[in-house]
Amino acid sequence: MRSQAYEERLKAYEEQLKAYEGRAATVAGVGKDPVNEPMIRHWREAMGDTNPEYAGPDAMAPPTMLQVWTMGGLSGHTGRSEAYDELFALLDGAGYTSVVATDCEQEYLRPLRPGDEITFDALIESVSGRKTTKLGTGYFVTTRMDVRAGGELAGTHRFRILKYAPAQRKQRQRTEQPSPKDRSNPKSRRPRPVINRDNAGFWEGVARHQLLIQRCSGCGALRFPWLPGCNACGCLEWDTVEASGDGTVYSYVVMHHPPFPAFDPPYAVGLVELSEGVRMVSNVVGVPYDKVRIGMPVRLEFQRYDEELELPVFRPGGTGEGGGG
Repeated sequence: MRSQAYEERLKAYEEQLKAYEGRAATVAGVGKDPVNEPMIRHWREAMGDTNPEYAGPDAMAPPTMLQVWTMGGLSGHTGRSEAYDELFALLDGAGYTSVVATDCEQEYLRPLRPGDEITFDALIESVSGRKTTKLGTGYFVTTRMDVRAGGELAGTHRFRILKYAPAQRKQRQRTEQPSPKDRSNPKSRRPRPVINRDNAGFWEGVARHQLLIQRCSGCGALRFPWLPGCNACGCLEWDTVEASGDGTVYSYVVMHHPPFPAFDPPYAVGLVELSEGVRMVSNVVGVPYDKVRIGMPVRLEFQRYDEELELPVFRPGGTGEGGGG
């Protein structure tokens, strides 16, 4: 049971935190570059967005790039106030030394186009009361940024983080293979995929040992992962084609950390280009993690992890028609 003195100290501390609400985090910030076509092109290639409205010197920038034009890079921005650093120092000093981004919200008021000069102001919009999460106990801090183009408000970006003290966890002894008891323990099972009305057909195919790719009924473009509409022509009608199962490792990473109980790092996660031309992320199995290579031909198989979960993975082999680099 917490003492009255403790409660009074906590109240006084949280009043200190609340005093930062409404204070400026950045004043009269200036985007390091105007909105520009090369950056838009890089974004479109990274996101696989082929919408023609975002192509060419007269096109608009994808709205979700709003924050991109305000980023300060490694050298930061001028105009940053001391309030944000003071707030972080106050949280760090009380033991809330870890940080994780939790969510963001964006509101778009006008399109941004190549040549627009970006300015912005940011303020500390809110500091929550103390919250206890699975990560640990801490405080949510929300920053609001107003983004302007040529002095006109173009959009608002809210960014929320959690500053927390990590929860104490018992160290789990690692073994080469989990015991049957571990396999039945929900904490040691792989996370369940999020299934919704937009991707349910994909998972139904997996249950039948089919890897299904969406095909637009309007332009015939194939797409993966599944989306409610075509990002090439906007058509909402589609059917599916079954992948042959052949592919090539287009890129990959080796996961070492964090050591989730359901995984056994290090292991390879590949970006596999299927022979149909689309790419998907999956595990590369049947080969040591340090032997996976870009350009390696792979073949689809379905691997069962527990009584409820079966996933598409890739094993070296197959014809491997695809890209690389």
